[in-house]
Amino acid sequence: MQHRIIVLGAGYSGAIAAGRLAKRLRREDVAITLVNAEPDFVERVRMHQLAVGQELKPRPLREMFAGTGVELQLATVTSIDVDRKTVAVESADGSEQLSYDTLVYALGSAWNAGGVPGVTEHAHQIASRPGALRLRERLAALAEGETVLVVGGGLTGLEFATEVAEARPDLDIALAARGELGDWLSPKGRAHLRKVTDGLGITVYENAAVSAVEADRVTTADGRTIPAAVTVWTTGFAVHPLAKTTSLELADTDRIVVDATMRSLSHPDVYAIGDAGHALGAGDKPLRMSCASGTPMAWRAADSIAARLTGGKLTSTPLHYFNQCISLGRKEGLIQFVTADDRAVDRTLTGRFAARYKELICKSAAWGVANPTLGIPVRRRRVEADRVASKGTARVAA
Repeated sequence: MQHRIIVLGAGYSGAIAAGRLAKRLRREDVAITLVNAEPDFVERVRMHQLAVGQELKPRPLREMFAGTGVELQLATVTSIDVDRKTVAVESADGSEQLSYDTLVYALGSAWNAGGVPGVTEHAHQIASRPGALRLRERLAALAEGETVLVVGGGLTGLEFATEVAEARPDLDIALAARGELGDWLSPKGRAHLRKVTDGLGITVYENAAVSAVEADRVTTADGRTIPAAVTVWTTGFAVHPLAKTTSLELADTDRIVVDATMRSLSHPDVYAIGDAGHALGAGDKPLRMSCASGTPMAWRAADSIAARLTGGKLTSTPLHYFNQCISLGRKEGLIQFVTADDRAVDRTLTGRFAARYKELICKSAAWGVANPTLGIPVRRRRVEADRVASKGTARVAA
């Protein structure tokens, strides 16, 4: 009988894992089913672009996986029984129980309101395509001089704030950060970030932890009031709640605890990747929720499953980081080089070359999903990225 593999979720991690499994294994030996609620692949790393009015190329999943042997099932996962090895789904055709031999859990994450009063009622989010489209409609209705407040000084907040400031110079853009602006970056990275935000006219509120959101303002923990016609909440992500309803071992973040092969510590027939998986990287530090983590996690899981099914060699070397790529509008960027365990080093790439570098990374990730049985070797991506970086040597602070 064919070994039944079910992949839940067709974001970056799930789609890449399904395609890589199809490449590694023979169709007569395995049946691969990819379950996703939506018919299109969503480039989540570009939701800030979609929100400000840019058009993104449609990527229908059926076209992407045509001829690969991967069966796409458009359905919502309603429950998982990891002891009986079944998944319950709901589709336009009704309810169904799917049985598996190996499960790849890649249901990802959504925005995290953090329990702050008023967030769900009044704030917008760009963690999903529907959220980005709703924000796009709201931004289009704003009059000149109205204020858009971005809450959250991480990568998502920075990318959206700079994108909207560049696209809508008629609006007043503000950003509220819990700490100092770019406080995890190197001094050179922080200096460039400050230069860009100042140049775009973005008002930055530092050490401003937002404690409440209203329709036209937010309140910070130290009592400040910041006006906002639109509040965009980008303080972090919360994993899909379904794992909590199972007997899988979870970390305190509700992510599924996995080993170096992305295999669940409590249920060896389950693999968790992307934002759903709690994996340790270099220095035994948990991998952060990001496309930068999710893609290699997908490669590792697919290769591990294939190795176990075919008697191949397993790889357990910890995954590690190389850089953090931040787009700062269409013309500016910041590439912060980091240690293997994601700590900033005193080397950056800035300006147009950094913007090109980031765009190359985004296109490579989308290409890898759109060509699931081909993939992009890590070395090739690294060499091409370094080629772009080398052309911008004059803008590298090292």
